[in-house]
Amino acid sequence: MADKREWRPDPTSHVYVYLQVAHHIAEQIQTGRLPVGARLAGERDLAEEYGVAVNTVRRAIRDLRDQGLLITVPVKGTFVRPEAPSEAPGSEDGTAG
Repeated sequence: MADKREWRPDPTSHVYVYLQVAHHIAEQIQTGRLPVGARLAGERDLAEEYGVAVNTVRRAIRDLRDQGLLITVPVKGTFVRPEAPSEAPGSEDGTAG
């Protein structure tokens, strides 16, 4: 995410800050601003860009990984995950193998 953000989480909101960050990143994925395979900035860079603590970013990323939107490859970074296939292979026509 190389672009400079205008958006910041609202610390006075009833929604946890990490969820606000997670929702914002998820929205960027859904709108295509973060395409499949895109590498997210490092946790410290994201924390600085969003104006939050590194642990807040870590929790947001963990939440997005749990949702299947991101994948983290140790040493390489965190990437937007391709959509998982909605059906098992070979079941496209409704018949089993």
